[in-house]
Amino acid sequence: MDLPEEAAPGADAAARRIESRSADFRKELGLRDLVLTQILYVVGLSWVGTAAKLGQSQLIFWLAAMLMFYLPQALVVIHLSRRFPLEGGLYQWTKLGFNDGLAFMVAWNLWLYAIVLLGAFGIQVANAIVYALGTNYSSLSNNRAFIYAVSGGMIAALVVVSIIGLRISKWVHNVGAVLLLLAFGALLALPFVGMARGTIKDYHPFAVAMPALSLLSINIGSKLAVGGLSGFEYIAVLAGETRNPKRTIGLSVMIAAPIIALMFILGTSVILAFTDPSRVDLVGPIPQAFRTGFGSSGAVAFLVPFAIFAVTSRTVANSSVIFTATTRFPMVAGWDRLLPAWFTTLHARYKTPVNSILFVGGCALVFAILGNAGVGEQEAFQLLDNAAGIFYGLTYLVLFAIPLFGFRRSSGDRKASLGLRIAAIAGFATSALYVVLAVIPIVDVVSWVAFAVKMGSLCIVANGLGAALYINAQRKRATSIAKGP
Repeated sequence: MDLPEEAAPGADAAARRIESRSADFRKELGLRDLVLTQILYVVGLSWVGTAAKLGQSQLIFWLAAMLMFYLPQALVVIHLSRRFPLEGGLYQWTKLGFNDGLAFMVAWNLWLYAIVLLGAFGIQVANAIVYALGTNYSSLSNNRAFIYAVSGGMIAALVVVSIIGLRISKWVHNVGAVLLLLAFGALLALPFVGMARGTIKDYHPFAVAMPALSLLSINIGSKLAVGGLSGFEYIAVLAGETRNPKRTIGLSVMIAAPIIALMFILGTSVILAFTDPSRVDLVGPIPQAFRTGFGSSGAVAFLVPFAIFAVTSRTVANSSVIFTATTRFPMVAGWDRLLPAWFTTLHARYKTPVNSILFVGGCALVFAILGNAGVGEQEAFQLLDNAAGIFYGLTYLVLFAIPLFGFRRSSGDRKASLGLRIAAIAGFATSALYVVLAVIPIVDVVSWVAFAVKMGSLCIVANGLGAALYINAQRKRATSIAKGP
């Protein structure tokens, strides 16, 4: 239902009504949990490999991405999370800033992003296991039965942990973040190990080369921005399960942001120290670097399985973050009677949206199977990753539009500051570029045309289905209101 024009003071009054719905949730997340989760979620393991495709110009592209997207995103998220610390995050911000229809489509695209990405995570975990086992098992990387088994096992575990709730899953996230930091510590030590062993001659972590601008480099640059540096808004989905969310969500962004920036820049420089840009494995660049840097024999060889285990733990823990947050979208849409009330049912003991969790788990498994049908491992990863990226990029267009065009229906709503609006314009433009270029793959595929058709068809059909669901829900809701209680 659209907010009434006479609401006073505008969106803030509506936000207080929404906040009351979170009373039944356990407040499990504190500042430490949020900081670690921000690092875990934003630092995607494949992005240092994507950046390495740019060679020594990677530093220029990372800095440009941070200026045009990373900082604008942080500013907008801090502003909105302080004003509206609500369960549902961007869904609620969009509803308050614009209307129910756009909010539903934002939640729909975030939901699609998550379940598609969970399919890609299965490929990443399977890939890391193959690296840990060694070259004798390399054939497993394209064994669909093996990939299906890994994906199915992951999703089943996620369902169980999510039903139990954040009192357990937050420790999965925290441990995953700590292991990620340890793995990056080992990764950053690789060049010094290599120089000591004589496998590399020197190492210059901040080497700079002027970029050669091309469609490929601009495409990769946009992916680094919206794909690699996105995610600060995602933890706000769990605001209703956070202690003092108005303070801690924004503070967690400010603490995590500089750590994340250094991890990406230095991590990419290590990949380039050991791997030629043309040979970077986009699915598992960090496991590839560990195998190359540590070698397959000698006293340091035993570190390879541990390092790969630490990186894989991040993938598993991050999939838990995404899965947990995604299950809240059907629930909050159910609150607004845009989806059946079945999705709002909470587990009697754990106070988690159990029906929504089971539904999202089933959908994620279907996408994991379909995403691997009839293509190779690298192309399957690109197809899933690009599709997820488009769904996510569309929601960022809305996020940055909120400070620019939202909250115009009531005189009581405050206008965003000039600095925030400039940041939002930069973020909006970068997001739009990313969405347009996402249909172009950055690895060799069987057919570029077929790849683009798959991408475009998937996104159009998916959003058409979402729009149809919303229209149908609106009709049912209008009929229900007309009949009265």
